[in-house]
Amino acid sequence: MPASFTRKRQVQFAETDLAGVLHFSNYYRIMEETEHGFWRSIGISVITRHDDLDISWPRVATSCEYFAPARFEDELDLSLTLENVGTRSITVEIEFSCNGKRLALGKMTAVCCAIKDGSFQAIDIPDDIRAKLESP
Repeated sequence: MPASFTRKRQVQFAETDLAGVLHFSNYYRIMEETEHGFWRSIGISVITRHDDLDISWPRVATSCEYFAPARFEDELDLSLTLENVGTRSITVEIEFSCNGKRLALGKMTAVCCAIKDGSFQAIDIPDDIRAKLESP
């Protein structure tokens, strides 16, 4: 069973357009907030010190498909599912729903990277981090 994480979040007025609808760009902010919550839930940060390396997870692909609008003060149910753990990358899906209705589905692929001198170098996912990602 793939790892998963859920949370609730209310749509804020500043995140909406003139029609009171959540602006598309804010779906990506909420996806990132949910991703960071997932990392914390397994005891890791999106930037982690590991074996004398600073490791981070830059995104290499993102998408979001919209099915219905989220509106000001809607309480969103956010569900992250770890869809794939590769040698060096992970792919997550984040479902947005409200009152049981699916509003959007986001997808992100991130690569495990060591940060050295301000540059990213893709590395294999360390075994202990992989174990946390793969445990239900």
